[in-house]
Amino acid sequence: MSFLISDAMAQAAPAQQPGLLESMAPLILIFVVFYFLLIRPQQKRAKEHKTMVAALAKGDEVTTNGGILGKITELGDNYVSVEIAKGVEVKIQRSAIGSVLPKGTIKTL
Repeated sequence: MSFLISDAMAQAAPAQQPGLLESMAPLILIFVVFYFLLIRPQQKRAKEHKTMVAALAKGDEVTTNGGILGKITELGDNYVSVEIAKGVEVKIQRSAIGSVLPKGTIKTL
């Protein structure tokens, strides 16, 4: 039966090595995607938080990263005193302020 099927005699194609750019392209593409999807937004959020913390003023109503609502009563270089209830003040780090609330949000103080 081997006379019906002829043996294929193919020459081996010359092996070509991919160029440096072709071999590095997937790695570069992955880095670009990570930069635009992860690194850049995180840097933007950190910059916004830094400007928000720098602009804190006495009387601002804030939320801490722990979820505590209060009104700023005293400002320091690194620490802020926040009144969370009448006569109850806590001292927290400036960086622990999560967000500044609109005036009049906290009505129970």
